[in-house]
Amino acid sequence: MTRRFDIHSSGKYQQEDFAALLGYTKAHGGSDYKYCNASYEDCAEIIRRYVKAAPIDVARFFRLVVFNFITLNDDAHLKNFSLINKDEEYRLSPAYDLINTSLHLVEPRIFALDKGLFREGMKLSDTHQVSRTDFEEFGRRIGLPERVVKRELDAFAKENQMEKALIERSFLSDILKRQYWLSVDYRRKMLVW
Repeated sequence: MTRRFDIHSSGKYQQEDFAALLGYTKAHGGSDYKYCNASYEDCAEIIRRYVKAAPIDVARFFRLVVFNFITLNDDAHLKNFSLINKDEEYRLSPAYDLINTSLHLVEPRIFALDKGLFREGMKLSDTHQVSRTDFEEFGRRIGLPERVVKRELDAFAKENQMEKALIERSFLSDILKRQYWLSVDYRRKMLVW
């Protein structure tokens, strides 16, 4: 559940998702337009183009991409990121549609976007494991200082007992709780390699 962030006392804030900002629709991008046409690097470029406080929002976006990776949100596609106009200024909207989709998908993905982190794409298969160096390169490409990238990755790589407690308190079956925790723990460890 996410509290509505797109409404105010007299209506709705103007909000545009990244698919629209990149010009992708079913007619102009195919039936999988929100998955197959862009990378997370392309998304960061959208933030740089339209947001005055781009350095802050690019750092928030980086954190969100890492969070989605760790929590196995394989549905973080172009329509699940947006810019919102508040006080005549565009900012990256608060995060929404955050869920561990791998528990429900027959064929889970590493990233929702087919190209992965990089504009030219990534070769993602069982033989290629995403590693910390991929995220370090992603952070460099989107213009984040090395110390910011290190701080964020170190924070996600640390075991957090609250994660396990929240999973345990969820309404998932015991089997799915165990699967969720093991998956999150494995992805967390991938940020150490």
